Amino acid sequence: MIRKKIEQEFDVIDLTGPEGNAFYLLGKVKNYARRLNMNGIDAIDIQNEMMDGDYEHLIEVFDKYFGAFVILER
Repeated sequence: MIRKKIEQEFDVIDLTGPEGNAFYLLGKVKNYARRLNMNGIDAIDIQNEMMDGDYEHLIEVFDKYFGAFVILER
C-alpha cells in the first residue's frame, strides 16, 4: 500500500545534535522568515537580536519568532 507523505505541522530541531549549533539556527532564520512570509520583519534584524547575548538568548529569540512553527528539543 502506498500513501501520501503526511506533512508535519511543526519542524523539529534537536538542540543536542548538529542542528543545535548556533550557526545552524542563525542560518535557518532566513529560510523560516521567507517560508512564513514574515512581512515587515527583516531576517538580518532577527539574526542580530539573536547574537546580542549568549546561546540561551539566541534560542529564546529564535523561539520568540518561530516557536509557533518550530519545536526545539533538548
